[in-house]
Amino acid sequence: MSNTNAFAIEVQGHSAGIVVADRGGYTFFVSDWAFRDLDRRVFRNVGQAERAAQQHFSRLAQNRRR
Repeated sequence: MSNTNAFAIEVQGHSAGIVVADRGGYTFFVSDWAFRDLDRRVFRNVGQAERAAQQHFSRLAQNRRR
């Protein structure tokens, strides 16, 4: 059995990217350029990366409504 070291991050039906395990945490690689501010950022864990993507998406949605 192998360890999983990459996880897909999806926010409200949008593929934000993947996070890949590394020695220093999890590196975020975006698949949708709307999440570009998160590209190559390192997070302590997958949950932290998911929350960052959700918060980023919420900010984008708020800005579009203005």
